[in-house]
Amino acid sequence: MVLEAAYELLEEKGIGAVGIKPIAAKLGCSTQPVSWIFGSMTELKKELFFYAGHKLYDSMQEVLQIEDPIEAFYASGVQYISGAMEHPNVFRFVNVDDPELTIGERVYGENTIFDLQFNKYAAEVLTEKYDISPEKIGETVRDVVIYTHGLVMMMMFDSFKLPKEEACRMMLSVGEKLLQEIGIDISGYAERLNDKYYKMIR
Repeated sequence: MVLEAAYELLEEKGIGAVGIKPIAAKLGCSTQPVSWIFGSMTELKKELFFYAGHKLYDSMQEVLQIEDPIEAFYASGVQYISGAMEHPNVFRFVNVDDPELTIGERVYGENTIFDLQFNKYAAEVLTEKYDISPEKIGETVRDVVIYTHGLVMMMMFDSFKLPKEEACRMMLSVGEKLLQEIGIDISGYAERLNDKYYKMIR
């Protein structure tokens, strides 16, 4: 209940609005239970970081189970863009703010984010379908993910004036070009994907 109340405050006003008193007010209780459960705001924000991440991305796991790997990869990108547009304060907290400053911890330990595998599942299913090295597939997936994240960041700081439909078209276009460079031709297929997801991205 405490985490859900904190999440609602985050969603409504951003991480700056998340505090023991506002959470207690939202729950209609004193501050003591909130303080007792987590011990400190630092601990509460750590838990909130992972809680918010699950709320934002758990549905993406279902999308990635789509049988066709290209469609699954594209649909996950659509969800990423949608999550940022529909939950900007949550997205900012999970993906933009420095975790060391906001929750007091380096989420990736001593590694950098670039040591992680970008969309590991998408890379694995694409490797299974196409006779292309996992390294090439992994690099292409990484580059599409980086482009999509950069696109979302620009949209965020432009108050999301770019329509979702156009953002998804741009993402698909870059993905098509990068896949073609490693021998995966989805021309024509990309257009059908756009048509299929048209209603969703509107």
